[in-house]
Amino acid sequence: MRVDGFDWDDGNWPKCGKHGVAKEEIESLFDGFVDVFPAKEGAAGETRYAAIGVTEAGRHVFLAFTLRQSEGLTRVRPISARFMHEKEIRHYERQKSSQAAP
Repeated sequence: MRVDGFDWDDGNWPKCGKHGVAKEEIESLFDGFVDVFPAKEGAAGETRYAAIGVTEAGRHVFLAFTLRQSEGLTRVRPISARFMHEKEIRHYERQKSSQAAP
C-alpha cells in the first residue's frame, strides 16, 4: 500500500500513544510488509482498515486506521494502535504460514 504520509493531531495521537506505541513505530509499519484488512465503516461513511505489521524492533503491532485524501495525496490517519499479545502473534503467524504453503 502506497501512502504519502500520516495525518496526526490532538484527536488521534493520544488514543494511539496510550498503548505505548510511538508515532515512529506506527509509521515504520508501512516501510515494510504490512497486512491490511477492511474493517467496519466509521464516522460519516468512512472506510476503516486494520493493519498488522512488525516494527523495526521486531514487535507486532495492530493498527486501526482510515485513509484521508488531501491535495492529491493519500495519508494514513491512525485511529488506534497497540502491541499484539503473544496469542495473537502465534495465530497471525500460523495464518501466514498456512496461506504460504502450496
